[in-house]
Amino acid sequence: MTRKQLYQLIVKKKSFLCIGLDPDLDRIPKHLLETEDPIFEFNKQIIDATHDLAVAYKPNIAFYESLGSKGWISLEKTINHLKTYGNQLFTIADAKRGDIGNTSKKYAEAFFINLGFDSITVAPYMGEDSIAPFLNYPDKWAIVLALTSNQGAFDFQFTESVYEKNRLFEGVLKAVRKWGTEDNLMFVVGATKAEMLKPIRDIIPHHFLLVPGIGAQGGSLYEVAEFGFNKHVGLLVNSSRGIIYAGQGKDFATKAREEAKKLQMDMADILDHRLPIKT
Repeated sequence: MTRKQLYQLIVKKKSFLCIGLDPDLDRIPKHLLETEDPIFEFNKQIIDATHDLAVAYKPNIAFYESLGSKGWISLEKTINHLKTYGNQLFTIADAKRGDIGNTSKKYAEAFFINLGFDSITVAPYMGEDSIAPFLNYPDKWAIVLALTSNQGAFDFQFTESVYEKNRLFEGVLKAVRKWGTEDNLMFVVGATKAEMLKPIRDIIPHHFLLVPGIGAQGGSLYEVAEFGFNKHVGLLVNSSRGIIYAGQGKDFATKAREEAKKLQMDMADILDHRLPIKT
C-alpha cells in the first residue's frame, strides 16, 4: 500500500485506528477452544466485526510463534483473511526483526513475499545493513523502533550522547531517516510518551508513526493527535487488549466493535477539526 493510499483510507474511514491481534489461548473466550483453530476463529470474528472502523491490523508474531507450527498456520490464515478486504486494510507484522543483511533479507522474504504483509516492525540496533533489505520492496514498509511505550524504554532510549548532543532515540531518527523515504519508512513512538512527539516531529515531520500504548497502557489519543499530527495525518494509533479482550462471552466480537467504535468516533472528531487536508 502506498502512502497516498493509506492517507486516502484514513480520510474515507475517518479513522487512523490500528487493532493489534494478540490472541492468547488463556484469554480468548472459552467457547472458541472447541473450534478447529481457536486463534484464527478469534481473529476472524474480531476482524469481521471491526474492519470498517480500523485502517490497519497488527498481529504480534510472538503470540503465534509461541504455539509452534499450529501458530504459524493460524497466522497465515489470519493474513489471508485480512487480504480478502483488499486495499481497505493495511497489515503490519509486529515481528521486531533486525539482523545481519543476509538474515534480514530472508525475514523480508518471509513476511513480504510468503505471507504478504504490507509492513513489518524492525529493530535498528544493528545498523543500516540490517534495515536495508526491508526497503527493497515497492509499496512495502519498514516500521523502525524509535521510542517505545514500555517502562524499559528509559534504560537506553533516553541516554544522551556526549558527541552527538542528542538522546539515543533522536539519534536513531536522524540516522534512519536517511536510509529510506517517507514512502517506505515509518517509526514506532509510544503513546505513553506523547510529549516526546513534538521533538520527534521536529526531526521527522512527514513520516507516518505507529503509536502503541493507547487504552490498556494508558496513552491519551488526544495528546497523541495534538503533538503527532502532520498535514497528512501521519499516525496509526494502535489498541490491542482494550479492544480484543473487551468481552469474554459469545458476543466478544460485538464488545470489541463497541470499544473500537469509541476510538473511531474520537478519531473522527479529531479529523473533522483538521480535514480537509490537502493531498
